[in-house]
Amino acid sequence: MLKEGIPRHTQISEWLRSRIDESHYEADEKLPSENELCDKFDVSRVTVRRALQTLENEDLIYRCQGLGSFVTDHRSHHSFSTLNDFSEELAESGMKASSEVVSFTQKDIAGQHDILSSLEMQNKSLAVEIERIRLGDGQPIAFDSTWLPIFYGQLIEGYDLRHQTIFTILEEEFEIPIERGCYRIEAALANKKLATHLQINIHAPVLLITRISYTVGNKPVYYQQRYYRNDKMVFEMMADRTSASSSTQKENNITLKEFTPVFKEEK
Repeated sequence: MLKEGIPRHTQISEWLRSRIDESHYEADEKLPSENELCDKFDVSRVTVRRALQTLENEDLIYRCQGLGSFVTDHRSHHSFSTLNDFSEELAESGMKASSEVVSFTQKDIAGQHDILSSLEMQNKSLAVEIERIRLGDGQPIAFDSTWLPIFYGQLIEGYDLRHQTIFTILEEEFEIPIERGCYRIEAALANKKLATHLQINIHAPVLLITRISYTVGNKPVYYQQRYYRNDKMVFEMMADRTSASSSTQKENNITLKEFTPVFKEEK
């Protein structure tokens, strides 16, 4: 089946690429195993792995250890184990990030104890609230509400939040680095307001990520709730399991290695 004069791994990768292009393998469908490919083409596992590596480098497939190789959905990855802003999240996807500012106001949040506690606003209740629709190539991907103590809110007031992020303004204009983030991820349903801004149905499922971002000295800068359209993004996680005997906390021996947001493209 393989021709002379052309590297075997190249021919195997081209065969798999053509099968993917012709939709013989759909998005997220598992490819033949390494053993099956070895038998089919009568080659070594090293040759097969080299062919698969070529396709992985081209973002045509992704591989999960112990499970096999799968067809991608033309999605771009970036590491969520590193703290990034929205523009950085979209950078590798090839999409242009922008925002539509819905509101920028000062609000009394006396009754929102979770926000006050997270921002360490003891004896204070006035905060800056910013609502934005986050866009990729002009299409709504997420909607977020961000609360900042008045000090930080006043610093970014007047800047163009349509094309600049809070991260960028604070770090580049005021030399206030964002050093750490704490995340909570949960499922939610879109209310009328979210549905309107994200152009989805009321009660459609969305992914809610709550984040607290900190600067030097572990000082909280903002509290944010971002709602992602579930047809635009998913998360993939990779974790390492360490042996219980080598862990000082035997009940907690799963180490997060990578947590990746994956932006989906329209088919």
